Amino acid sequence: MASYVALLRGVNVGGVRLAMADLRSAVADCGHTDVATYVQSGNVVLTASGRRSPVRLAAEIRAAIAARAGIEPRVVVLRAAEWDDLVDGNPYPHVTYGTRLHAVVAQELFTDAQRRAALEIAERVREGGSRDELTIRGRVAYLHLPDGMGRSVLAEKLGRSRASGHQDATARNWRTVLALQEMLHR
Repeated sequence: MASYVALLRGVNVGGVRLAMADLRSAVADCGHTDVATYVQSGNVVLTASGRRSPVRLAAEIRAAIAARAGIEPRVVVLRAAEWDDLVDGNPYPHVTYGTRLHAVVAQELFTDAQRRAALEIAERVREGGSRDELTIRGRVAYLHLPDGMGRSVLAEKLGRSRASGHQDATARNWRTVLALQEMLHR
């Protein structure tokens, strides 16, 4: 039995609604156990029998949500150990306010071209006076946003950039990241 975290992109924002009870049922319908959600933004912790690839799990969960709720959000899945690596890889340990640090998680590693595009955006934004910071490690882009997500020019530009790969990824604030880690290890 292995534990995973699944992150849905874009649910319960912008008119795309998914009840967490429906999400839990859809994941359980895939044969997974210990299914638990955290807040209303599409965070799921689950136990899967046997070793399954995160990519396969993401596809299964997406299909189950489509069958149950008629929507097909992007789904990113990581093993518990990968989530622990995400937490341990935090390049901004001095940031203690959980909504000023975000992890933008992709299913696959960011490519060199995506990294370059994202870092160029970050550099231009900083030249414009922003205090926002970006570090990319593997499949995770860490955003330190001292003025918050809602005021972040960096987050807005990355979210609109196809070249940076952020449109295919999903962001979680650090408070959520740590809560999911705790759920994974219960």
